[in-house]
Amino acid sequence: MDATFDPADHRRFPNRWFGDFRLHERFVLPSRTMTDALFLAFQTASGDNHPIHYDVEFCRARGMPHMLAHGFQVLIQTAAGAGNFPFMVEESLIAFLEQSSRFLKPVYVGDTLYPALTIGAMEPGRTTGVIEMETTVHNQRRELVMSGKQRYLVRMGPKPSTG
Repeated sequence: MDATFDPADHRRFPNRWFGDFRLHERFVLPSRTMTDALFLAFQTASGDNHPIHYDVEFCRARGMPHMLAHGFQVLIQTAAGAGNFPFMVEESLIAFLEQSSRFLKPVYVGDTLYPALTIGAMEPGRTTGVIEMETTVHNQRRELVMSGKQRYLVRMGPKPSTG
């Protein structure tokens, strides 16, 4: 047994609490090219079988260059778990409260998406606070294809020990 090893210390980042975050702090998520395989995986998971998302000839007959990504397929690229934020709040995160999104441009098979989360607001409370993340997804042409918000409830921090 190695007495110097503690599994509780085996983490990617030290835990952060509400007050450890700053407005405009940015969390870049991995880029991803929307492939046929991702479209098929989303179809399987969502059960959405409309041909606009899965039939390239249907799309071309309607003037689109390829299959159109479902809005939720674009939205899931902003899942915080794909980046570092959840590893920073392993002890302090209480809940993912809500999300909203606006779809601004179409996304097709072959597009590469670049998602990011940026702290846009922080609402402190007595023992918890709400961190509001602005979500963005750009494509390879530098076009903003989706924007939105996510809100997280986070503990303020451990109480100082008295003694």
